Amino acid sequence: MENIKDKVIVITGASSGIGAAAARKLAGLGAKVVLAARREDQLQSLVNGMGDNAMYVVTDVSKRTDLDNLIQQAISRFGHIDVLWNNAGVMPISFFDEGHVDEWDKMIDINIKGVLYGINAVLPHMLQRGQGHILTTSSVGGLKTSPGIGVYSGTKFAVKAIMETLREEVAQTIKVTTVYPGATQSELGHDITSPKIKALYGNLKSMPKMDEEAIADAVIYAISQPGNITVNELVLRPLGQTR
Repeated sequence: MENIKDKVIVITGASSGIGAAAARKLAGLGAKVVLAARREDQLQSLVNGMGDNAMYVVTDVSKRTDLDNLIQQAISRFGHIDVLWNNAGVMPISFFDEGHVDEWDKMIDINIKGVLYGINAVLPHMLQRGQGHILTTSSVGGLKTSPGIGVYSGTKFAVKAIMETLREEVAQTIKVTTVYPGATQSELGHDITSPKIKALYGNLKSMPKMDEEAIADAVIYAISQPGNITVNELVLRPLGQTR
């Protein structure tokens, strides 16, 4: 893990779940971490336990100016950025005939636009330095869809297309990694309002799930590779998940 020490790593969606788990582990390995999310109280609590090599920036990834500010604040504090992990995402899934258009908009704004805004904010800096690493959390729903997850899955398929295209464009200098987690113990899905989804899947607690630490470890594996090695895709499912 010597390749982790002193890396400057920016993580969106860092106030809970896999983002928070990874931030704690990375800080413990000597990385300089910049945590971004909307909930300042949780960000502050996390950073307080990490010492001087951690900071937070309250960030709404659906706002381009917030991502620009996040990257500027990180560079101002630590001088450069080695890694950006676009990890923020939401999953208020529903069936199309329920017409939850506001929730569709929310997923598009956070899951797709948030990724694009993050790439746009950091890429000029990384290209100027001639090095860097951009990761984005997709989902196994970005590899295969099923009834009730059409819009969510669509946003995650979009992430796959965005990141694969980015990889082809910058493969000579910038590392690009897409993470495809299966069901994981996290807050994802806490905002589901669809009666049909609740009737079909219950509260999702009965599904086999991975610990958030498993995804954090996979991301750390990708970040810790030597300079000439890039891990392009990571697919993780809990034992028992078939889709």
